[in-house]
Amino acid sequence: MVRKAYIKQIDYYLPADVVSNEDIVTDFPEWSVEKIARKVGVNKRHVASKNETASDLAIKAAERLFAKGEVSRDEIDYVLFCTQSPDYFLPTSACIIQDKLGLRRNIGALDFNLGCSGYVYGLSLAKGLISCGVANSVLLLTGETYNKHLHPKDKGNRTIFGDAASATVISTNGISEIGDFSLGTDGSGAANLIVRSGGMRIPEKRCDLSFDENNNPVSSDYLYMNGAEIFTFTLDNVPPLIDDVLSKNGLAKDDIDLYVFHQANKYMLNFLRKKIHIEEERFYYCLSEVGNTVSNSIPIALKTALDDGAINGKMKVAIAGFGVGYSWGSTILYFNS
Repeated sequence: MVRKAYIKQIDYYLPADVVSNEDIVTDFPEWSVEKIARKVGVNKRHVASKNETASDLAIKAAERLFAKGEVSRDEIDYVLFCTQSPDYFLPTSACIIQDKLGLRRNIGALDFNLGCSGYVYGLSLAKGLISCGVANSVLLLTGETYNKHLHPKDKGNRTIFGDAASATVISTNGISEIGDFSLGTDGSGAANLIVRSGGMRIPEKRCDLSFDENNNPVSSDYLYMNGAEIFTFTLDNVPPLIDDVLSKNGLAKDDIDLYVFHQANKYMLNFLRKKIHIEEERFYYCLSEVGNTVSNSIPIALKTALDDGAINGKMKVAIAGFGVGYSWGSTILYFNS
């Protein structure tokens, strides 16, 4: 028998260090506080400290979730950790997290490497584990410290990205049933959002820093993002993604009470909303105080929407993640209270 899977609880953690727009302008006086807020939609972003890793943040998010007492750590029988900034090449960070959280030893634990679509993919993996009876209660963690990938003079990406972690428990009961998924992949776009060195393909640092015509740093040793190509990819793939996920769930666009997309930046979100013809009151924004937190942006937005009442009662919520890979995914969450 195929079992239904539900989100039971969500929480998140933001590192203590904050970089405000005023701080950015100090480093890049050609920018203004107002320009950053208007174009990117971010007022501040949290940044992990030098010795603070993605797993550290994820552990703190999980501890916050467990502290509420609605879910016991003894219930957890599988850990999924989504990150593109792991502690080590090996062992898997999820194994370290299991130990540090004091979880049972007779459980599964693994990492998976995805960016802005990672939360949706994590829900699909968790639902699969629940549906086929491998697990009864999955702890899905996301954790990113993208700022460690950024060159100090990368003014564009430094305005956008924030570090964070989230913790979600998926179980056989909860506040929101997880619907059917639409997923997509196009690896031909890998070079448009990449850190080239540091892996097995290019193990040593290249030390090949140069600056483009806009004085933005270009280096194999730091994150490179071709903003124009990422924007085109998003506009080409997200509208049909929404059409497909609605079709797979037997829904129409107007059946959705709230749309929660990956919080890339305000300009892109507004452009997408208008292209898909979603009214502003049914489209959720949650990046002004945290920035683009990669795989964390959707769970942070969901938790914030639950807290501020944007999600209340019986609602259908469409979530969609898209970005590095290229990778994209969407599902419907059926909230029941």
